[in-house]
Amino acid sequence: MDPRGFCRQTRLVIVAGKGGVGKTTVSAAMARMASRLGLSCLIVEVEGRSSLAATFGLADQVGYDEQVLAPASEADGTGEIRARTLTPDRALIEYLEDHGLGRTSRRLVRSGALDVVSTGAPGIKDILVLGKVKQLESMAAADLIVLDTPAAGHAVTFLMSARGLLDAVNVGPIQTQAADVLELLTDASRCQVMLVTLPEETPVNEVVETAFALEERVGADLGPVVVNGLYPALGLDADPAELARAESVELAPKDAEALRRAADFRTRRHGLQEEQVLRLAEALPLPQLRLPAIFAADLGRPELDKLADAMLAAVEALEPARP
Repeated sequence: MDPRGFCRQTRLVIVAGKGGVGKTTVSAAMARMASRLGLSCLIVEVEGRSSLAATFGLADQVGYDEQVLAPASEADGTGEIRARTLTPDRALIEYLEDHGLGRTSRRLVRSGALDVVSTGAPGIKDILVLGKVKQLESMAAADLIVLDTPAAGHAVTFLMSARGLLDAVNVGPIQTQAADVLELLTDASRCQVMLVTLPEETPVNEVVETAFALEERVGADLGPVVVNGLYPALGLDADPAELARAESVELAPKDAEALRRAADFRTRRHGLQEEQVLRLAEALPLPQLRLPAIFAADLGRPELDKLADAMLAAVEALEPARP
């Protein structure tokens, strides 16, 4: 599949999955891939506690106002990567200011009125954030907008907030906002959900449940599933003592045994991962984008480029989209 066409299928890609599977890393890798294809990208966070800025070599955390993570470059044809963290309070302030209520907006937030309203109308905080995402998509704030959602359980609730508020509110600006958000989430030409998992039993179980919940309860269009953290096959069947002798090196028995145990562990771990990948394919009939495990204490630009390369190769291997 043409990678640039893949990135232009929809303007908004929602990245969702169980906590700890690497959603933010995948969001950054997708943004980097799109940038290298000459597209501008905006990463939107909703929790604001990630290492996104550090991944791009920046010291400050990503705030509400847009921050450039990587500038565009005419020399190598890369597009700009920006990021921002959306919060309900700031989204409410902007919403009220846009509707001529600038004087009272900050006072309402400081008074805690939003918390009181959210208690009586569950989902109001989520709809404020999603409403801002909808506005960014409508404004074409970037060629590609990547939304890094909360962990899987909250992600379903987060994305269901529009439908829930439509059931609870019949008229008014909240109803209009919820209707607009739901229209975005269910329009496959504008929005797509990309689920992320690790090749392990519990994350695979959860991503399958999340996929069906998003289709049935939200009506969202699902893109490929990203299988993150895959160990490559290394071919460790040969005996280390024999390999050492072939190189005229004599291993101590305890060292040879330690290497055998390490190779056996690594081979079994790879086999278990392959079993989970196959189980995922059987349970969830979606294309898979497989990304390698990165064995590094901290994720920086070199590691991010390696993941972007792997994602690009995985996208190229996909079947072309049907017209």
